[in-house]
Amino acid sequence: MANEVGRWPTFYLVIEMRQDFQMLRRIVAATVEAMGYELVGVEFHPRPGNALLRVYIDGENGITLDDCQQVSHQLSGVLDVEDPIAGPYTLEISSPGLDRPLFEAKHFARFAGAVVRIQLREPLDGRRKLVGHLLGMRGDDVVIASSDGQEWEVPLERIEKARLVPQL
Repeated sequence: MANEVGRWPTFYLVIEMRQDFQMLRRIVAATVEAMGYELVGVEFHPRPGNALLRVYIDGENGITLDDCQQVSHQLSGVLDVEDPIAGPYTLEISSPGLDRPLFEAKHFARFAGAVVRIQLREPLDGRRKLVGHLLGMRGDDVVIASSDGQEWEVPLERIEKARLVPQL
């Protein structure tokens, strides 16, 4: 029996959702919007031992710590009843901030003209990270232009993360 040094078995812990992500998003949206806030987006990050559910909210006059606490309290109760996430998780309520995340086609259209940073699920022209001026949407594609004039059309489903770049 040969001994292989440095070879250890790899174990993967998967935190399963009792329902799909779209159902979770619908539960969150219904709660947040009923309270009079805009749901900017939802992120779910499964982690061994403690998942993270991050909810971004906005309001006409911005978001205060008090707003985040109220939404957290209400949403915690709803999630306890609906129980869409198996196992322990941390609920985090946040304002979108200056580096606002972009989740949906309407966000990319709304912030046309701004500078964005996009991370892709798989490379496009050998790149997974793109930074440029957001030109908006062309069909189902997000269109951005780099400072040297190169234009990229990125299918929305290929975008892993997108955020505005604050211009101070």
